Amino acid sequence: MICGIGIDMTTVERFLKWIEKPEMIERFFNKEEMTTNPNIVFQKEHYAARFAAKEAFGKALGTGITGFNLVDVYIKSEANGKPVLKVTGSAEKMLKKIYGDCTLHVSLSHERNNAIAIVIIEKK
Repeated sequence: MICGIGIDMTTVERFLKWIEKPEMIERFFNKEEMTTNPNIVFQKEHYAARFAAKEAFGKALGTGITGFNLVDVYIKSEANGKPVLKVTGSAEKMLKKIYGDCTLHVSLSHERNNAIAIVIIEKK
């Protein structure tokens, strides 16, 4: 049963300022999400889509981005590139408190200056 759906869209360009300030990346992104790819366009799209996923997760929970640390919500890519939404720490605690045992689904996309993510929370 689907318990929560969240979607978020953001502009890619806003992440250029974040990339130029490593403390911003460290503040909002889990070490699993950090990229060493030197291509600035790739980096902006990478971080924008992942930030949208964090926002979408909060919307699916129904809490917004309060009650958990954003670094506790992250995207891990499988070998084939499929994104998988992971939660730890405060985000995992909040998820279990609201929905109990569940499965997370995520999809990311970006084109030109926009990135979008959707998160679905499914009760097991």
